[in-house]
Amino acid sequence: MSPAFLITALLWVSVAGLAFAVAKRASYWKLGRATTAGAFGFAHLLTIPKRYFVDLHHVVARDPYIAKTHIATAGGAIAAFALVFANYGLAIYSPWLDRLILLCALVMLVGAVFVWRRRHDTKGVPARLSRGPWNTLPWLLGSFALGLALYVAVPAGAMSGGLAVLFALLIAAGAFAMTFGAARGGPMKHAIAGLLHLAFHPRQERFASEQTAQTAQTATPREAVPPTALKAPALDHNEYGVGKPVEFRWNQLLSFDACVQCGKCEAACPAFAAGQPLNPKKLIQDLVTGMVGGTDSAYAGSPTPGIPVGRHGGEPQRPIVSSLIEADTIWSCTTCRACVHECPMLIEHVDAIVDMRRNQTLVHGEVPGKGPEVLANLRETGTAGGYDRAARYDWSVDLNAPLAQPGKPVDVLLVAGEGAFDMRYQRTLRALVKVLNKAGVNYAVLGAGETDTGDVARRLGDEATFQQLAATMIQTLSTLTFRRIVTADPHVMHSLRNEYRAFGARYEVLHHTTLLAQLVEAGKLAPKAAEALASRRITYHDPCYLGRYNGETDAPRKLLKTIGIQVVEMERHGKQGRCCGGGGGAPLTDIPGKQRIPDIRIADARAVGAEVVAVGCPNCTAMLEGVVGPRPEVLDVAELVAASLD
Repeated sequence: MSPAFLITALLWVSVAGLAFAVAKRASYWKLGRATTAGAFGFAHLLTIPKRYFVDLHHVVARDPYIAKTHIATAGGAIAAFALVFANYGLAIYSPWLDRLILLCALVMLVGAVFVWRRRHDTKGVPARLSRGPWNTLPWLLGSFALGLALYVAVPAGAMSGGLAVLFALLIAAGAFAMTFGAARGGPMKHAIAGLLHLAFHPRQERFASEQTAQTAQTATPREAVPPTALKAPALDHNEYGVGKPVEFRWNQLLSFDACVQCGKCEAACPAFAAGQPLNPKKLIQDLVTGMVGGTDSAYAGSPTPGIPVGRHGGEPQRPIVSSLIEADTIWSCTTCRACVHECPMLIEHVDAIVDMRRNQTLVHGEVPGKGPEVLANLRETGTAGGYDRAARYDWSVDLNAPLAQPGKPVDVLLVAGEGAFDMRYQRTLRALVKVLNKAGVNYAVLGAGETDTGDVARRLGDEATFQQLAATMIQTLSTLTFRRIVTADPHVMHSLRNEYRAFGARYEVLHHTTLLAQLVEAGKLAPKAAEALASRRITYHDPCYLGRYNGETDAPRKLLKTIGIQVVEMERHGKQGRCCGGGGGAPLTDIPGKQRIPDIRIADARAVGAEVVAVGCPNCTAMLEGVVGPRPEVLDVAELVAASLD
């Protein structure tokens, strides 16, 4: 058997193996529910190159080492395979193409060496990485690259039958891992699923482009939502969340298979850091197990805190909670999106968790802690605490804050949010109103007509209550004339700005730090911090729903700098900021862990010697001020601005 014939045979066996792997994994994905019209089409495959080289590598590039390693390994493999297909599959047998194959194989081999080094670094392997089959993968990839390089490098005249077989076996070992091994659920399934996941991503809106922007203009209200907004399920079509793996949409199941088990979500998760029973990587792997059927005994990564590996299993038609995943796991999530932001495969962990919460809430009525009481209050009174809505703005009576009225246009409509009933948050709101008065802003407060925007209800899985609250608020706002909405609560801002779009409501909504920064820039305010304040070490904590959800990280810092405050940054800040633990209804479900999330965040502030933590969210204020023992003072940015004007 000639060497050329042998490599040609290996090529076509590999192609068959690849086709088998795609078909095998697709047989699992198609168990899921159908997607909306237009979500599947072969034209989506044409988007893969751009999404791979731009969107995916934009995330991967945050870690330069692995980014370069991935380019060498994956790029070398794809290029080598394409050249082998051309040279041997089409029987060209060009020595020049052999030289290019050799070059690509060597590049891939170098990449495989660096993948191996990543997992055997004497300075310490990252704890977030999965072991087991993932530790053998560099050897298999290296085997493929080395065998291919030797096969084309050794002259045909010097190639004995034994050498040819040896080289072919090296190639076959790697090819098996990339094809039949992937079909069986091995590490390389992420490459097959990952590319298809980019094409058929559950959130096509994540890939911003002129085409998608135009599509958004013609999309139905339910589809025209930003990338960070939860999608509205069709309650009238009995979409009540996900109780079994088959109830996920097929492209969600595809996305779970794309997981590369790098553990970046695990390292970013505040609940995991606090020792609560949630590990986003393990959760995704559990959902893969449920899709395929079996137990989690083969999982080789960090376990879910407090839950040993090997005690859970699932089937496509079997309930997820609690045979596969414990209920406390899905209720530990703060919906901060740190996992989603860090995921190099662009997996939507939060969507999956909220889908499962919806089933627990809407179908089974099982919400832990104070959740049921709060949801009942929201349905009955429009407030989370069951308060008299007329009392929401009692704190503003002596500040001459005008009340919004039909037929009386204003530039700014101030929506306080649920925190307005809390005395601590009232200090922030009073400071904000004083600054608006000082700047001469034409504003009005919403008054007794304001109801909860539904953020907590939606994150707790009660989509019906959220939609009811949204309809009420949209109706209230439709009676008023205003140019823009301003709020000091990022959760309120996110609901009004992004999630109400699904119901046809579009508003210009600003965070109060953005508005105050604009007022300073326009010369309507000239704040200057007193010497006693400017001399203190001040750090800024980014609210998740302001920074990660809405991309606003500059305005608060710019505003503080204008005052004369030099912000001392914590290690995790901006879009990589650590969650305070106050989102997603987590303070209500109150799942115990080894420590509290806000304690970890205050420790971050202590680590940089901060005397003051500046915040921009009432939830963050409440959580950080709830830390027991000596800690930095917690002040809203509006309070710092107001103090600088006195």
